[in-house]
Order: sequence, then C-alpha cells, then structure tokens
Amino acid sequence: MLSPTQKTTDRNLAYAFFRVFLGTNIALHGASRIYSGVGGFAAEMVSQFAKTPLPSWMVYFFGVSLPFAEAVVGVLIFIGLWSRLTYCAGFLLIIALTFGSTLRQDWTAAGWQLLYAFAYAALLAFREHNIYSVDGARTKGMS
Repeated sequence: MLSPTQKTTDRNLAYAFFRVFLGTNIALHGASRIYSGVGGFAAEMVSQFAKTPLPSWMVYFFGVSLPFAEAVVGVLIFIGLWSRLTYCAGFLLIIALTFGSTLRQDWTAAGWQLLYAFAYAALLAFREHNIYSVDGARTKGMS
C-alpha cells in the first residue's frame, strides 16, 4: 500500500515524464524541419493545400513559421517554463493544424492531432503536479 506522500510523488513523476515526452516530441517536430530546411517544408505544404481555398502565400508563411513555433513550444514544455501559457500556445498550434487537416480532408492526421489535444488538456488540467520543472523550482523558491 502506498502512502499519500508516495502517491503524490508518483503523480508528480508521471506528470514530469509525460511533460518531457511531449516536449521532446514537439521540439523535434520543429527542429527536424528547421534542420531539413523550412523552405522545402513550406513548399510541400503549399502543394498539399493546392486544392483548398487557402491562398498559397498564407500556407507558405504558416509552413515557414510552424517549425520555429514547434521548436520553441516544445523546449518550453520540456523544461516546464511558463507552462500554462505554453500549453495554451501548443493548443493553438494543434487547433491550426487540425483546421488545415480537416480542410484537406486528411482525417488520419486530424485523428492524430486529437491525441495531441488530449495531451495538452491533461497537462493543463493536472498542472498542480508540475513540480519537477523550472516553474516548480521557481514556485518552490518563492515560498
């Protein structure tokens, strides 16, 4: 039988591992696209959205910006800094990506994006367990 302290510690650890996992995933989405060249990534997006009503310049701009946004959001999630704001920013990215996926009628991608939305919701909803993070260290130092 676990003590209440052990249960809390386990929940805090689970939260930290999940946060680090998601942060790594999102940061490397962005970093790999930056490393490969954002211009090529953006150009590919323009071709994928050719049959949608979105103007190509808008798709290209989003495609060039997305990798940097993913990298920044991912790193902030990974280290646990400005967590509430960062989770909200991640939600906005997923909403934008889901908008594009559904506009293209790419239901597989939209389904995967729903899983990311659940991940952001869980991290936001259980943020009181964000102890092992920069935010947790800053809060502890203030008390």
